[in-house]
This record gives sequence, structure tokens and C-alpha cells, in this order.
Amino acid sequence: MVLLIVWIVVGVLALVVLGAIGFGVLGAAGRLRRELEAAERDVRPLLEQAQATAARAATKD
Repeated sequence: MVLLIVWIVVGVLALVVLGAIGFGVLGAAGRLRRELEAAERDVRPLLEQAQATAARAATKD
């Protein structure tokens, strides 16, 4: 009987730990996604400017 209680407690603790790890991973993935979107917004004007410069250089040839 005591062994059954121990195994139940171990199972519950394992689920709690796995849930905390999963929550942390999902939170980190969300933060990474937001950071990548912000970086893309920051770089987008530079990319467009470089493409426009490349297009002008190609038409001059």
C-alpha cells in the first residue's frame, strides 16, 4: 500500500516537472518568435534599400 502511494507521488511529481519544462519551452519559443519578428521589422527597410540600389545598379549597365 505504501509503495503504491510512493509511486503515485512520483508520477505526480514527474508530471509537474514535465509541465514546468513544457511551459518554459513554450514561453521561450514565444519570446524567440517575437524577437525574430522585431528583428525582421528592423532589417526590412535596409533590405528594401539594398534591393533598390541593386536594381538601380543593374539598370545602369
